[in-house]
Amino acid sequence: MTITVHTAGAVFDGARLLADHALVVEDGAVAALLPRGEVTDVALQDHGPGVLAPGFVDLQVNGGGGVMFNDAPTLETLRRIASAHARLGSTAILPTLITDTPERTAQAIAAAVQAVAEGVAGIAGLHLEGPHLSRARHGAHDPALIRPMVEEDVQLLLAAAARLPVLKVTLAPESVAPAQIARLAAAGVVVSLGHSDAGFAECMAAVAAGARCVTHLFNAMSQLGSREPGLVGAALAAGELSAGLIADAIHVHPATLALALRAKAGPGKLYLVTDAMATAGSDIDSFTLDGREVRRHDGRLTLADGTLAGADLEMARALQVMIEQAGAAPESALAMATAVPAQVIGAGDRLGHLAPGRTADFVLLGKGWELRGVWRAGMPVDRG
Repeated sequence: MTITVHTAGAVFDGARLLADHALVVEDGAVAALLPRGEVTDVALQDHGPGVLAPGFVDLQVNGGGGVMFNDAPTLETLRRIASAHARLGSTAILPTLITDTPERTAQAIAAAVQAVAEGVAGIAGLHLEGPHLSRARHGAHDPALIRPMVEEDVQLLLAAAARLPVLKVTLAPESVAPAQIARLAAAGVVVSLGHSDAGFAECMAAVAAGARCVTHLFNAMSQLGSREPGLVGAALAAGELSAGLIADAIHVHPATLALALRAKAGPGKLYLVTDAMATAGSDIDSFTLDGREVRRHDGRLTLADGTLAGADLEMARALQVMIEQAGAAPESALAMATAVPAQVIGAGDRLGHLAPGRTADFVLLGKGWELRGVWRAGMPVDRG
C-alpha cells in the first residue's frame, strides 16, 4: 500500500474549490479529500500556493507531439498524441479526425478501437469532425472531401459506436437528415453541430432529433443576427446543447466569451477545447494538413491564405483567458476544462472529478493558472 498526501492553496474537486484541503492518494486512486488539519505529515507533498485539480478533459485534439492524426491514423500516432497532451495536463482526450476520405475514416476508427482495447492511457474515445459538413463553412477542412451523409456512413458510425466507449461526431444539419441524427443519437453517438451555415429552425430540428453539442462555438458557423439567430443563437438558446469554446483570445474575443457565459441557457453548458494540432507539446513551427502547409506564428496556426487551422493552445492557457480576460469565476472555468466535458461525453462517473475511488489523474496550477505539474494514476508525469 502506497499513500501520498498532496496539499496546495486549494483543491478543486470538479465542482468546488476547497481551501486548506489535502488530496490523499492511495495506490493510484483518490482515497480522500480532507481538511489539511486532519492529515498527518507522513508522505506529505506540499506544493505551496496554487490549485490541485482533476486532469483536463479535452474533446477536440487533432494532433500533438509533432504529428497529426489525419496524417497517420495508427495506434502509434495515438500513443504519441496522448503522451504529448498528458504533459500539457490533459489526461483524457478525444483524438479528432477532421474531414477525410472514407478509407482514412475507417482507419481512424480502427486505431481508436485498438487503443482503447490496449488501454492506451488518455484515449477516451474518438471524435470525427466531418466529413458531413457545410462547404460554405469549411474553415480549414478540405471542401472537396465534404459530402452529405449516406446509409453506408450511418452504418459505419453505428458499428464504431458499438466498439468505442465514446464516439463524438461533428456534422452540419444541412448535410445530415434529422432521421439520421436520431439513429446516431439512439446508438449513443454524441452528435455535435458544427461547420454549418444552417438557420435556427434547421439547427433546432437537429436538436429535436438528438444533437447535444456544438463544436467550437462562434467559429465556422452561421452567426447570431437580428432576424436569423443561426447556429450561434441555437447553441445559446437551447438548453439541450452544450458547446465547446476555443478560448485563446484569437478564435473568440474575450468579450464574446464573457457574453456567451452570461447568455448560455442551461442545463447545457460551455466547455473548453484546445483544437490542438501537431504543434502541441512540440517546438515545430509548421506542419502539413491535407498537403497544405500550416504555419505557427505568434500563437496562431494558419494556412497560407490566413485561414485559422486549429489552435496553438494549451488548456491551462485557456483557463487563464477565461478567468483573467473573460471574467469567469475560477470554479466555473475549472469545471469547463474538467467536469463539464466529462459529463458531455457521458464519462462523468470516471473523468473530470477528484473523488474517493476515482483514478488519481490531477494537475497542479500556479497562482497565475500556469501548469506546474501533472500526475497520472498518482504518479508524476515527466513533462520534459
